[in-house]
Amino acid sequence: MTSDMSGEGLTMTCNMKEDLSEMWWFQQGLSFLPSALVIWTAAAFIFSYITAITLHHVDPALPYISDTGTVAPEKCLFGAMLNFSAVLCIATIYVRYKQVQALNPEGKYISRLNKAGLVLGLLSCLGLCFVANFQKTAFFAVHICGAVLTFGMGSLYMFVQTALSYLMQPKIHGKQIFWVRLLLVIWCGVSAFSMLTCSSLLYSGRFGSDIVQKLHWNPEDKGYVLHMITTAAEWSMSFSFFGFFLTFIRDFQKISLRVETNLHGLTLYDTIPCPINNEQTHLLSRDV
Repeated sequence: MTSDMSGEGLTMTCNMKEDLSEMWWFQQGLSFLPSALVIWTAAAFIFSYITAITLHHVDPALPYISDTGTVAPEKCLFGAMLNFSAVLCIATIYVRYKQVQALNPEGKYISRLNKAGLVLGLLSCLGLCFVANFQKTAFFAVHICGAVLTFGMGSLYMFVQTALSYLMQPKIHGKQIFWVRLLLVIWCGVSAFSMLTCSSLLYSGRFGSDIVQKLHWNPEDKGYVLHMITTAAEWSMSFSFFGFFLTFIRDFQKISLRVETNLHGLTLYDTIPCPINNEQTHLLSRDV
């Protein structure tokens, strides 16, 4: 009997491996979440950029990302797509939070750091909604607050996740993924410092008061060099965000999501609890 059970277990393991080998990488677990987040957000930037360039609303050479979503009709596309990106980002951040929580149920320090990362990530998503829906030419103060939340809180979220990767190695996390995330955080930090420094000088008032409304720049304009450095740093920072979320793909391949339905009565009018068997149904993916 023991031999038969061992053989059956081996057969089930082999079948599971065969099933995984037949699946595409984005079909494994919830790996599609960070993938969809990056692809959709990149598409929002690209489509709004192409529209703005085609209609001559901005210059082709490195405009601000938000400048490509300032004038209609591209601002409608920019806002709608980034709002959905915020939803995907919230889902990705929450799943990552639950994964770290499940892998470290007794680690108090990791648990606190994980909760801090969740708050920072959600604040970054809130800032993304502000950036998407409040254009800088109409609501400059709100737009800037949204940008600070998006990039500032997002950078801190990346730092927290990198710290968690360090604390969880080598038992749970490999060293390679930690070093990759650390390099991306350094990339993000250099871009953020460059953008903050140059934008502070650019908007100090030394180069005129119409810079906020300005969408077209010429090399002869005052502050042109600072403008180009700022926009290049902004795009660079966005790419570091994309790269960081892509590192979640392998981790998310080991997560499945299911919905559990609990019935407390035979009808919708029952007031007395009645024990009924629960139903568990896979949601969006299979167990891995």
